[in-house]
Amino acid sequence: MMHPPEVKSFEDLRDWAYTQLDDVSAAAMKTGTQAWNETLWKSADDAWEAVSVSSLKDRLAGGLEIFFEEVKACYGAGGGPYLEVRRANDQPFSVPEPSLGSPPSFPLPEKVRDVELRSWVASSSPVWSEEGSDVTWHEAWECARPWFKDPRVHQPQRLYHPDGWASGELDLVLRWDGRIRIVDIKSGHPGSMFSSSLEHQLRFYAWLWHATHEGEIVAEMEGWYLEASARVPYDVPTPEEMDELTETYAQHHQSMQDHASGVMPFPAPPESACDGTAAGCVWCGVSRSNDADWTVPEHLDWIRHLPDVKISPPYAPLGQVQGRVAVTGRLTGAWGPMPNHFSEHVLGAVLVVGNRHITLEESEPGAFPDLHELLEQEVLVIDALPGVWRDQARLYVDGSTQLMKPEAMADSEIPELTRLGLLRTRANVKGHVLSIRRRSGTRIDGKPWTMLSIMLWDGYHIAEVVAFGSSINQRLLSLRPGDGLAMTGAELGWRSGILQLRIDNRKTRMETFSAR
Repeated sequence: MMHPPEVKSFEDLRDWAYTQLDDVSAAAMKTGTQAWNETLWKSADDAWEAVSVSSLKDRLAGGLEIFFEEVKACYGAGGGPYLEVRRANDQPFSVPEPSLGSPPSFPLPEKVRDVELRSWVASSSPVWSEEGSDVTWHEAWECARPWFKDPRVHQPQRLYHPDGWASGELDLVLRWDGRIRIVDIKSGHPGSMFSSSLEHQLRFYAWLWHATHEGEIVAEMEGWYLEASARVPYDVPTPEEMDELTETYAQHHQSMQDHASGVMPFPAPPESACDGTAAGCVWCGVSRSNDADWTVPEHLDWIRHLPDVKISPPYAPLGQVQGRVAVTGRLTGAWGPMPNHFSEHVLGAVLVVGNRHITLEESEPGAFPDLHELLEQEVLVIDALPGVWRDQARLYVDGSTQLMKPEAMADSEIPELTRLGLLRTRANVKGHVLSIRRRSGTRIDGKPWTMLSIMLWDGYHIAEVVAFGSSINQRLLSLRPGDGLAMTGAELGWRSGILQLRIDNRKTRMETFSAR
């Protein structure tokens, strides 16, 4: 993001860049130390004490050398096709690359308070030559600068599929030569265990670019490995392969959504578990046969020795938590788009049955744009998501929900209906903590958020348990994998179609117990 001073040679440019590495690596070390100290569950194999400022500096230098290859190519190409545009202080792209002194590009600027009043003044600015003159080395740096995730932007900087079922956040996009080249950055070297998955990751990004840029095919895709200062090219999917990838990814998405009707079984039976050979396969590779024979990575072997969870009233197995439901009633009282409790604008309506009524709301923006089509009519709502907000029962609708007239279905096709008075919006559950994670960040509107996420296991199923803000107490923060946790009155919640059990500090009661 820095602007180099006016230099006479590549060596001068390189020397200037390397003088910045001490401060940048020290800042990275400070950020990493803070993140490590805030981590609740630390693995001895990943001790931060083994990380040094010099190791970070070496990796930054490795990435810098790869970028210099682009600077040299840009210089050799006379600055590329956009040199004169930039010399005129114009921007050739609708989404500019981040640089110091230029305002960041917020995907949703209307959500950022006082964004127009902020100052982005930097201590330096680009040095441009007169129109028509030969390109300089500092200009080549400015022209070759890629797009990357702007650290000043708190909002997600993702590509979203037009139909909303896929998204991804690119690391880096090279555009200086008029072509689109996507890059994913890794801190290690091409021989690491995760290198085998990089091609699949880049193919997904290339497909997503194709889906979000009117069928454009990227020119190249590469992995940049900082420790080795190596760039590894991969073949870009052909237009024919793009259609195949669309079908494959859609199937994966549907498979993920199929889990949303309730909690997930765990461990998997041996025939459906991952074989553990792909990078990142850990929990999905844990299996248990009917004879109680386990297949589990060594560092997760402790799971096999957890005692059975004894469940008796008021607790119920996770497998009995109510998932999607079918209800019927009269649809009325349309409203929206209006902000929900995540400050996202969604559509809503009211479902009335006799003297009872319940709010029907999109689970997230655009999840069910046809919600108001059957207003003031009797409707059948299939696969709605039960939940609660401010002690009031609520039903959420998303892409898997169906809204139709009852006469449009034969009686034999109508699923079992749930009476509004019997709708379950809370759960009493008990199990062992398999993992715990605390995260914090900034919402789209700039307000801070903090979230604690726990994976709870009762021996047969797992479910995510979450707490936000003031509901995160010291008892939760002291939990560790293997500990026992029992809860009554956990709220049913949903995010992106996936079930979450939410802790409400006013309504949820918790007890911890030893797993030993």
